[in-house]
Amino acid sequence: MKMKLATWATAALMAASPVMADLVMPSLSYRTGPYAVGGIPLADGYADYFTLLNERDGGIGGVPVRVLECETAYNTEKGVECYESTKAEGSLVYQPFSTGITYQLIPKVTADGIALHTMGYGRTSAANGKVFSNVFNYPTNYWDAASVAVNYLLDENGGDLSGHKIALVYHNSAYGKEPIRTLEGLAEKHGFELSLIPVDHPGQEQKSQWLQIRRDKPDTVLMWGWGVMNQVAVQEAANIRFPMENFIGAWWSGAEADVIPAGAAANGYKALTMNGVGRDYPIYDDIQKYVVDAGKAAGAGDQIGTVLYNRTIYAAFLAHMAILKAQEIHGVADITQAMMIDGMENLEITDEMMAEYGMPNFGPAFSVSCENHGGPGVGAVTQWDAAAGEWKQITDFAPSDKEIINPLIEEDSMAFASENNIDLRCN
Repeated sequence: MKMKLATWATAALMAASPVMADLVMPSLSYRTGPYAVGGIPLADGYADYFTLLNERDGGIGGVPVRVLECETAYNTEKGVECYESTKAEGSLVYQPFSTGITYQLIPKVTADGIALHTMGYGRTSAANGKVFSNVFNYPTNYWDAASVAVNYLLDENGGDLSGHKIALVYHNSAYGKEPIRTLEGLAEKHGFELSLIPVDHPGQEQKSQWLQIRRDKPDTVLMWGWGVMNQVAVQEAANIRFPMENFIGAWWSGAEADVIPAGAAANGYKALTMNGVGRDYPIYDDIQKYVVDAGKAAGAGDQIGTVLYNRTIYAAFLAHMAILKAQEIHGVADITQAMMIDGMENLEITDEMMAEYGMPNFGPAFSVSCENHGGPGVGAVTQWDAAAGEWKQITDFAPSDKEIINPLIEEDSMAFASENNIDLRCN
């Protein structure tokens, strides 16, 4: 089912039979480059989910799914090229898993009438559906993540963070800078001291940053990292004997590859999550049977249950549910790009749906609307157990501080609307 662009044109020329209807799901992957350690499990999970639907269910509503993978190497320019080369295929929704690519695609998908889903990354203020008609970032975003981390610290410190010192170690990019405004607002509200420590791409050299942390002695270190930056940071934290239980990564800084290189020294490191961890879900029995054992896995079949594989299983599940909603709304199985947007804007995820599809309690129940493209904005905290070699979820999914976040979303989205002469919708 999965077909890379390099071979797609040849395959198309060889096809002699009439073109059959399909549901095209583009996958802007990065299996190469400094971020491949995250990109490979992300691409594998997304492809394997739709392979399962084709092999077990005959597609979605009787229509097969075609995953159209295009390699970006996490390069923004290549990501835009992939978008331009795949959009005419009837691509239903783009999920680039790159904030840089996301920012470039926002005006393009809006002009082309195609959906963009940036789950837990991208432009946070896209949660305002009145402004961003084609962009969705449910069920949560960066600013929610920053708030969930601070709420966790409040719980751990008796509700009082006055005088607490928090250092943010962040990827010096649009992605890494996203939580800063939220943390500054939360610092003012709760009285903690915030210091900002940037790490330049790709993050292999962090000696000076961690020497600063050893000198400043923060109570907590938060990390907004990605790719090789994460494992280097965990190792450097171990080198200066920073307590791992006081080191919390964003949900893009909490995968197996981020902690395994440091061995036992990484034990106790924490990270946020927007979805369930591990492989103890019925859907993985089906993926093992219909995808891996059948020799149809996107990769080696060894990523099932890992953090980032789970992340795109969740992303694909949400796309699957939006397609079903679009089919229901319009009464057709072979939906269009515009119908997909309708499905996403009217999406409702319930606990019963997640259980029905083999993913009980994999994420929060939530609904999307014309006004709210961001969902509930919740997150949970996980912790690495080095001896067991697994992540464990140590909190329930908990809400963020909307008193801080909603005004920021309103301010940023309205500024974007003004700069781009966008008329508000959902009236």
